[in-house]
Amino acid sequence: MANNKNKATKWFEKGKPTGWQKGDTQAQRRRVALASRKGKLLPTARSLMSLSNVTQDKETARLARQDAQYFYALYKDKQKRAK
Repeated sequence: MANNKNKATKWFEKGKPTGWQKGDTQAQRRRVALASRKGKLLPTARSLMSLSNVTQDKETARLARQDAQYFYALYKDKQKRAK
């Protein structure tokens, strides 16, 4: 087998680090993650959802998914108000 990637990284392309850490407070995690994506809600949500999908740590997965859902909801609300 020429491709030696493990199952978790087979489809996941590692991107720019977010600085997101599960030990930070909720506000700190979200502020750092949003700043890493230059204030763009959808890329921030996608990066956090990717993190929650590939991690083996249950707490990291849970917190990253919560933060991703928060940013998806903000994005959806922003889209509604723009119409």
